[in-house]
Amino acid sequence: MHHLIPKLRGGKGGPTVLMHHICHREVHAALTETELARHYNTPEALRSHPRLARFAAWVAKRPPGFRSKVPGGTRKR
Repeated sequence: MHHLIPKLRGGKGGPTVLMHHICHREVHAALTETELARHYNTPEALRSHPRLARFAAWVAKRPPGFRSKVPGGTRKR
């Protein structure tokens, strides 16, 4: 679940959208909490962001069960 307005910016209890985990990570890698709250707080606005649009086009070509491999994904304790 992605909060369209970040919880830290007043979005707690606000609208959310279901989002694939790698797409959610890309959103937060591309945009700050402030940018999300001010300018990218709708699905349409997120899709209009150039980096996110390129990512969506790339990931759409992947098979349904695609899982990204994140470097350093396993944490040592």
